[in-house]
Amino acid sequence: MFAKVKSLGILGLEAFEVTVESDISQGLPRFDIVGLPDASVKESRERVRASIKNCHLNFPVSRITVNIAPADVKKEGALYDLPVFISILKACGQLKGDIDSFAFVGELSLDGEIRAVAGILPMLLLAKKKGIENVFIPYDNRLEGSVLDGICVLPVQNVYQVMRHLSGEERVAPCYEPHIIDNEAVYSVDFSDVKGQAEAKRALEIAAAGGHNCIMVGPPGAGKSMLAKRLPTILPEMSFEEKLETTKVYSIAGAIPKGTAIISRRPFRSPHHTVSAQALTGGGANPRPGEISLAHNGVIFMDEFPEFDRRAKESMRQPLEDGIVSIARTAGSYTYPSNVMLVAAMNPCPCGFYGHPTKECTCTPAAKKRYMDKVSGPILDRIDIHIEVAPVEYEQLSCKAAEETSAQIKRRVDKARAVQLKRFEGTGVSCNAKMTAKMTKEYCLLTDDANALLKDSFENLGLSARAYDKILRIARTIADLEESENIEIEHISEALQYRSLDRKYWNREE
Repeated sequence: MFAKVKSLGILGLEAFEVTVESDISQGLPRFDIVGLPDASVKESRERVRASIKNCHLNFPVSRITVNIAPADVKKEGALYDLPVFISILKACGQLKGDIDSFAFVGELSLDGEIRAVAGILPMLLLAKKKGIENVFIPYDNRLEGSVLDGICVLPVQNVYQVMRHLSGEERVAPCYEPHIIDNEAVYSVDFSDVKGQAEAKRALEIAAAGGHNCIMVGPPGAGKSMLAKRLPTILPEMSFEEKLETTKVYSIAGAIPKGTAIISRRPFRSPHHTVSAQALTGGGANPRPGEISLAHNGVIFMDEFPEFDRRAKESMRQPLEDGIVSIARTAGSYTYPSNVMLVAAMNPCPCGFYGHPTKECTCTPAAKKRYMDKVSGPILDRIDIHIEVAPVEYEQLSCKAAEETSAQIKRRVDKARAVQLKRFEGTGVSCNAKMTAKMTKEYCLLTDDANALLKDSFENLGLSARAYDKILRIARTIADLEESENIEIEHISEALQYRSLDRKYWNREE
């Protein structure tokens, strides 16, 4: 007796089709699962056996062979429990009804309950693409499965519901809630909470408008973390495609918050400085997305930047440049998205008070140099905007005047991003920070005065070609915020200010 059941699997960030085949033949009782299963898939034998018995069904006392195809791709996780269960019952004649138009995904408990699994969204996207009409998923994954139309997603709590639906006794209601994809992002923090720091707020507004990476340098308590945590409140809303991309990453990582159907606000990830390079970029024996991929389409905030392990910091060079993380393992290569804004924060020295107007720095010159040298030149070159965050004066903290809200700043950011989206339409580029060298030359048109100032700065300050391009891109963003078609002298002047801290603190040329 033989039966074949459709299922789905996850490999890296992408899903793939799986066929679960069961053969029941005469011979000594034995239950084998083949098809390159990992330990959790092999354990499926015991979960399926117990589920069949505890659901008052007859477990075949025969030789059972289950093949999970394709056999050359490693299978991971407990998501194949349900298709193995269905294929065995179908093969021994205990399950009635046609199963050809159905796919099955889910982990089984010992009493037949169906538990949630990771990666439901990418699997459903593949099922829709491949023309699979109906997919049974765990009930606890129903919100994740309710964002797609064009496919019948059937959330079930236990195997009885699956069997009754297949036999026609009682239909399971499909889940599709189109209104949930339009949820607006709601934040509990606001830029109006931050007193003073007008220069830092302006720099973060420019960073948000153009998608620029930035680093904040300042003494403890100046408000660097407070400012960074409010950056997502002024970023443009995500498109539906961006929401799906981000939710796919979170789905595979099993990190979608409970009660959430789709990630509707831009991620903000803040890994501790003890994070390993592997945890930051992703990987492991069974590769999973790292922190930089979980921040895709959002912000990754690295507080106490010099304290991060050097390998962890340097591992970000390629993802920041290319927008993807490539992980190679003996079992295959995996690619995860990493289109992020890096926001780093650090003190100017180990004690934190170098350059402080009232407190004296206690660090030796050698200690300061060792501390600053923890941030390498190649990493610093990939950070567009350098911000000095000064300590806040008492008069600013005690001032009763209302500060500008995130909503007011966001309106300006949205207008600037709309200009950029129109400018780069059809190119795959979404913001000024991602411009290629050719685009920079085409779209960064300077007035004569602006060109003269940039030329003098290039010659007198010894700027590199990379710094030249970054200044042009920052100036282009400032011009977009001012609704200016050309880059004026004041735009170049402001952009140059955001590339000066490496001379003050690192004592290095661009």
